[in-house]
Amino acid sequence: MTKFSTGEGDDVEHVGDSYFLESGDKIRFFFEEDALSPTGELLKPKHLSINKIGHALHSLSPPFAALLSPNATHSPSLIAQSLGFKKPQCLQSMIICKNPEIGGAVPPHQDSTFLYTDPPSAVGFWYALEDATRENGCLSFWPGSHKWEKVGKRFVRRKDGGGTEFVENEGEVFPRGLEKKEKEGEEKEGSYVMGEVKAGDLVLIHGNLLHKSERNTSGKGRIIYTFHVIEGENVYDERNWLQPPEGGFTRL
Repeated sequence: MTKFSTGEGDDVEHVGDSYFLESGDKIRFFFEEDALSPTGELLKPKHLSINKIGHALHSLSPPFAALLSPNATHSPSLIAQSLGFKKPQCLQSMIICKNPEIGGAVPPHQDSTFLYTDPPSAVGFWYALEDATRENGCLSFWPGSHKWEKVGKRFVRRKDGGGTEFVENEGEVFPRGLEKKEKEGEEKEGSYVMGEVKAGDLVLIHGNLLHKSERNTSGKGRIIYTFHVIEGENVYDERNWLQPPEGGFTRL
């Protein structure tokens, strides 16, 4: 059984086995860190122990694939075009469970760290399937951080083929159009703001935006569905943990 870890640093062990690395064109289940005992036994019922399900729901599960259809009442394609995408591609999708009393915290991060293009272009489409509140681990955002926080690191496959690691980003650190907005010594005042939303709401997350979520210690779930879109005209690196399936990523 495979559990999913979040966080960053030399003391943090990330999922890097084949079950995770080969999940880009499959639907696979990942357990919460606290769901398993030291001997690998489940500590809670299976359906309450799942951290996330991914990463090809958008191409393999008909209900989720229909969401990307250009004939859908709700059109991610039109949204992406309104954001300036010329060739929007969906590269991954997930259900994130945040189950009651066990849903783990997610530390501050930028989505482009994990889904890097050169220049950065990732945008997350985040759909609340249940109300997300401060009690059950709603998202928190640092307003405006997408304008000054560089994509300084990347989450990639190790060159020796042994799992994953964080490395310094040697490519572009801001999306096209934001390069000249970086200012030396620009003030970075402020703090994280909780973003409570209702079931059915859509949250769009810029790839450079710092965001996080707290542990769900409540008795209520916080299930969401999310997929990420990148600019197909940008360079997608061969070291990214997620690699294109045969036929390429899904065009919106």
